[in-house]
Amino acid sequence: MAGTAGSSLTAELNRLASTTGKAAQGAANVYAGTSGLGVVAALNKKASGSRQPSEYKGLNAVCNELAGTTGKSAADALRTL
Repeated sequence: MAGTAGSSLTAELNRLASTTGKAAQGAANVYAGTSGLGVVAALNKKASGSRQPSEYKGLNAVCNELAGTTGKSAADALRTL
């Protein structure tokens, strides 16, 4: 189910994680099945569990990777999932 037009990154992360009211970091960790990571790190682990920190993509890039899109903002990309 796609997200809501105009929703925030935090709202989209909560939707994908099936959580409500979590900060972006907490929702990203639930979505990625990780714990204690920052948003970018958690999403990189979700995209590729073997990806090392030196190989992490930026927020927009990793969200586009997860969504199979290109050139979208992070929230726009996650809305497509």
